[in-house]
Amino acid sequence: MASVPISPSYLLFFFLLLSPAFSLQQASKSRKERAGSGEAGSSGGGGESSLAAAVVPQLDCSGRWIHIRRLPARFNLDLLTNCSEYDLFYDFCPYLSNHGLGPKTHNRSHSWYRTDPFLLELIFHRRMLEYPCLTQDPNQAAAVYLPYYAAIDSLRYLYGPEVNNSMDHGLELFEFLQENDGWIWGRNSGSDHFLVLARPAWDFSQPPDLDPPIWGTSFLELPEFYNLTALVVEERLWPWQEQAIPYLTSFHPPNAELLDSWINRVEASRRTTLMLFAGGGGVSAQPNIRRSIRNECENTSDTLCDIVDCANGKCEHDPILYMRPMLQSTFCLQPPGDTPTRRSTFDAIIAGCIPVFFEDQSARTQYRWHLPEEAYGEFAVHIPKEDVVYNGMKILDVLMGISRARVRRMRQKVIELIPRVVYRKHGSSSSVGWKGQKDALDIAIDGALEKIRSRIKGEEAEVGVEDLSSM
Repeated sequence: MASVPISPSYLLFFFLLLSPAFSLQQASKSRKERAGSGEAGSSGGGGESSLAAAVVPQLDCSGRWIHIRRLPARFNLDLLTNCSEYDLFYDFCPYLSNHGLGPKTHNRSHSWYRTDPFLLELIFHRRMLEYPCLTQDPNQAAAVYLPYYAAIDSLRYLYGPEVNNSMDHGLELFEFLQENDGWIWGRNSGSDHFLVLARPAWDFSQPPDLDPPIWGTSFLELPEFYNLTALVVEERLWPWQEQAIPYLTSFHPPNAELLDSWINRVEASRRTTLMLFAGGGGVSAQPNIRRSIRNECENTSDTLCDIVDCANGKCEHDPILYMRPMLQSTFCLQPPGDTPTRRSTFDAIIAGCIPVFFEDQSARTQYRWHLPEEAYGEFAVHIPKEDVVYNGMKILDVLMGISRARVRRMRQKVIELIPRVVYRKHGSSSSVGWKGQKDALDIAIDGALEKIRSRIKGEEAEVGVEDLSSM
């Protein structure tokens, strides 16, 4: 796809959208819509265990007010102008259209886009402007959202001219937060602030004092940001401040009718293939799970195993290549690649294809807010990769051993998860458009608020203990 230059008028439009006046106007409009319709609003915590789509009760902003910190454009919008500047990274200019959803897959589409998962920060920012409990008063806010496009800014350290200064990533932001209304950050030392990172946490985890530097920046390793809550597409196992949220897919329905229509199609789809792998890799001589999958699939019939070759980013912006095969498959294999997690996990769920994982870090220990950990056996299959690669276990034998009745129950649970992993289109945030159902972003905000609330409460308790011990 040809590069599309970012015009000044395009950026001006974004500037208007990101102004505080627009934010409050949208929030006010959303509240009026809810009150006038009698529909519900957004509330609740981030740890629901039910697999059914969460339903939003009557709007109550107590404990849910969020203040969007106004940052200079160099921390977000200006970064978009560099969308074609990095030779070692692909040109993402064509996917900035539709406020980051990308071009439609075809002109008549209302829900499907050629979405770049790398633009989650932009889409999250756009949707936050429609959050119904926004406040301009930081003192009223339970949390402060930082609209910093950290993953896009990281490109200059990963692929650009500042590759040797990756330990500086984030220092400019921290300096701004300290020098401009620094009390907002200082009152809780950043514990009530959160942001979104559209890359795995590992890409921001280089130790600042490492010499020579390795891959990644040091954003999450800076002591200045230890208290910040970071919503990432893949978290590490230990840092408390990280929480994984779903990757962007290409499905962004604007209303409940289009969501229900898709779910009906998923339920009616004929599953003619037992298992599917959509991805690349597995061609090296070294033993690994992807190679084992390819070997097994190449030695069986297409009705038992199918492969969609997505090597070299072939499927990245073309959901048509993999969604139809997923709709026709019972199980979708999700082997780890460079990192444990995959966007394909969420593509599979949207297609009603039961995910098969080969290590816990691929999903079970990652997306606890969106995919309830205690219910994994109800909607997913786990096969240890070591058993497949080194002990001769056949994936087909495991999957064919699952009864048809259990497969039907698992597929129904997967379908119930669809609303929870979809990022709906902007402009449809009110409960009027989605009948009160929460999507991936709603659940992420709930989780962030609860995480921040628990963190601050814990700090207050610690201070109280210290005060008592000094008496």
